[in-house]
Amino acid sequence: YGLSRAIEQELEKVQPDGAWMHVNDVAGFIGPEVFTTKEQLVRCCLEDIVMGKLHGLVLGLDICSTLHMTVSLDDLQWCQDQIMPANPAYLMALPTRNDPMLSYLTTSFQDHVRLREDFDLKVNDSMWAFFKKIEVIDEAGKFTEHAGDPIWVYYQYLLAKGDKRSKEEIYAEGNKKIAEVVGRGVDLALGHGEKISDIEPELNKRIHALYDDAKISLWTELTPEFVKTIPNTVEIATQSKDRENFIAAPASGEVLSDAAVATLEKLRSYWNGSTPDVQLVISDGLNANAIMDEGHLMPYLEALAKEVKGAGLTVSEKNIVITSGRVRAGYAVGSVLFAKADPNKAATIINVIGERPGSGHHNFSVYISTPKGKVWQDKKVDHDIVRVISGISDTALAPADAAAETMRLITKMKSEQ
Repeated sequence: YGLSRAIEQELEKVQPDGAWMHVNDVAGFIGPEVFTTKEQLVRCCLEDIVMGKLHGLVLGLDICSTLHMTVSLDDLQWCQDQIMPANPAYLMALPTRNDPMLSYLTTSFQDHVRLREDFDLKVNDSMWAFFKKIEVIDEAGKFTEHAGDPIWVYYQYLLAKGDKRSKEEIYAEGNKKIAEVVGRGVDLALGHGEKISDIEPELNKRIHALYDDAKISLWTELTPEFVKTIPNTVEIATQSKDRENFIAAPASGEVLSDAAVATLEKLRSYWNGSTPDVQLVISDGLNANAIMDEGHLMPYLEALAKEVKGAGLTVSEKNIVITSGRVRAGYAVGSVLFAKADPNKAATIINVIGERPGSGHHNFSVYISTPKGKVWQDKKVDHDIVRVISGISDTALAPADAAAETMRLITKMKSEQ
């Protein structure tokens, strides 16, 4: 809060006629490291509103929750109702309560309509006049039949731009664009329920289905049967006691267990000084299904093997599989395996890890670390020198394409050293 106020004061020095700044508070995005219940989320939001007001800030909220907390989609409405009397400057919103990009829960467009009704709030005058102009609101201040129809807004926009096409042609174009977006797994706020403030029933079912799938994915672990399908595995674990501990205490999934370190030291000894250029690591992360789904890991591994061979790099014969592994666990693997590598030669860890669930795609990411041996030995590998390819699955970025991008990034990173 103090930093925000200081920035605002600096802006006023260069904008003497007035500087306007707003601060966005994404209260629940970090997850159970900070709080776990809906009551704690409300308290966090209220505390931030108070601190924002005391510091003279225009502070708005994203009343949100991660999928690995106990706050449900329906709980968010209760949270909104508790928070709104404190009058945050604004609320963020998405077409639905589910963010398909960041995989977390937030406020929907329809929630804004409901909150205005329940708390006697209004849209600012200029925006209200605009809604009337495009006939979403009538002269009596009521919603028209165009409420919940984004193509109507698109149609009005094109008319204002001087588009001479017919309404039918523009609607056909709009429907095509919407189909493309929805086809990529991103739901839009089309239509509404019995009330304008209700999400359209079928859309509401899909949102809840995504939520349910995310909860299942979050608690799923790599099965022994699946691990057996991965060739030449070395299985290790982090210091997480179990899945619950892994989710509630993220740091436990970043540190290797003593047994894991001993296992990796044996592998390093087996290399007998002939350190491979590349070591592959496979981690469950926050979604083991992203690794286990058919058409995910294996196509990536097969394509990657060809890419690496074509680049003339040597690859470890063993594939390391981490249970309860987060991204930094991959860095820890490199620090052990490359502890005696040539300090002036690049050594690469490719960490394939399940992404946070919630999009329905069951995506995995690939974290690429390729510094010189001395950096590994000094244990200075962290996110700032790593590259990541995300959104990989059979319904998003194709695994084979991700493999080609992996090799491209390795080559680029090595050339920049």
